[in-house]
Amino acid sequence: MSELQVSVASLQPHDKEGFLTKQGGAIKTWKRRWFVLKGPKLWYFKSKTDTSAKGFIELEATTLVRDESANNKKKKTMFSIQARGLKGRRVFMMYPDTQQESAEWIEAIRRNIAACSTGSFPNNNNNNVPEAEATPSGGQDLQKAPAPVAAGAPPAATAAPVAAPVLDASSVRGRVFNARTAVPFLREDESKVLEFWQIWSESIPQKSEMTPYQSMEFTIATSADMDKLTWRVSGPQNIFIQKMVDFFWNVGAPETEIDRLNDVGALINPVKIGSWIDMSGKCGMDGGWFFPVDISIKSAIEAADAGDPTRRVMQWIEKHNVTQCFSVGRDMGAAPPRQTELRVILPGANAETQLAAANDAFASFDFPPIPSTMMALLSAYQPTEPYSLSIVTSSEGFVRIGLLIPKPPRDLVGQMTDADGGKRDAIETFANTVGCQIPQYAEYQYLQKGFGYGVYKEGFDVIFHWNIGEEFA
Repeated sequence: MSELQVSVASLQPHDKEGFLTKQGGAIKTWKRRWFVLKGPKLWYFKSKTDTSAKGFIELEATTLVRDESANNKKKKTMFSIQARGLKGRRVFMMYPDTQQESAEWIEAIRRNIAACSTGSFPNNNNNNVPEAEATPSGGQDLQKAPAPVAAGAPPAATAAPVAAPVLDASSVRGRVFNARTAVPFLREDESKVLEFWQIWSESIPQKSEMTPYQSMEFTIATSADMDKLTWRVSGPQNIFIQKMVDFFWNVGAPETEIDRLNDVGALINPVKIGSWIDMSGKCGMDGGWFFPVDISIKSAIEAADAGDPTRRVMQWIEKHNVTQCFSVGRDMGAAPPRQTELRVILPGANAETQLAAANDAFASFDFPPIPSTMMALLSAYQPTEPYSLSIVTSSEGFVRIGLLIPKPPRDLVGQMTDADGGKRDAIETFANTVGCQIPQYAEYQYLQKGFGYGVYKEGFDVIFHWNIGEEFA
């Protein structure tokens, strides 16, 4: 049988069992698991009724168990197990809910370690311990190898939050938080959208949690009519991942999507990761993750659901010799279809050839062509940086496409706002509030019919992306 086809029931009678919160491998994140100690193995499961294990820790006569409570002020019930794994010894950190349970677990595990040399385990039950097939032994989470990005535990199992400092209104974070005052639908105290924003903002690591030279980067995107906003923050994965996953748990993201984040992170191994939330004046709310790193587009597209849209994207990138992606992200909404965004720099030696590639993408993915009035505005602008393209796919088809115009001057911002029927004064007020003279990008995008769900504007829209800045430790 497969080494993981072991049920909790099959391990009865056990030597000890109960919930422990276990730290992941490469990244210090936490998962709450049901542990069962039986003979020379400490098995762990998602729940106490599971019919297959997530992994196990192999106990040997040389395995070490230590009480770590004195070394951790926040988790005073923590203990460690130094066990044999695929790449030598690994230290597993875990903790129960109480100090009494911690003492009981340490005693029980040490008792079974001592029995490894004689084979005489408690209850003489070692003979019916399910044996692994011919695979390496040791404390490996066999659901997936220790990954650069690992899913965390539900919020109830995490450490106490770091107290938020008083914000300087002129600081990067202060300007991000003050931006709410320039958004009418975020001024309502009873707004569900405001509550959603507050949950997200509390998931952002504090400056005090960063080490020297680390930073958090903040951006905000606003539609020309100020009815839709997207908030994005990114930072080093080692300080960001746990709080980001906690946020997803809090807002009801399915565990399968948290696992998807883990899988894509293992493939890409991003230095920086980030979270985003969308909101609208009609109570639209969505959120997800993104990796703002340069990677192969063939790796990035692994984040998307397989199907006709991804196949056609691959055809387009091969046609235009696009090899790199500078950002990949995915939504974590409670209900499918899932949406995956790829951002690529458009190929071409000049703005004209880049716009031609963009127009070909609009046509290849069945979006309407960019209207001539907007093309006239863009053709008159000669950017110093290349144009980029945002492509959003789902299992049910293409969702959105957007042409990203780099660093548009204020007159172009005003012209695009007017052409879209937006609110020029409101955009200028917002720019002053967040301290940005010009946007990082102006995006001319099209949202396919049916994907606005009655709360987001479908069809063409103008979006301005404001890079608020980086907050350094």
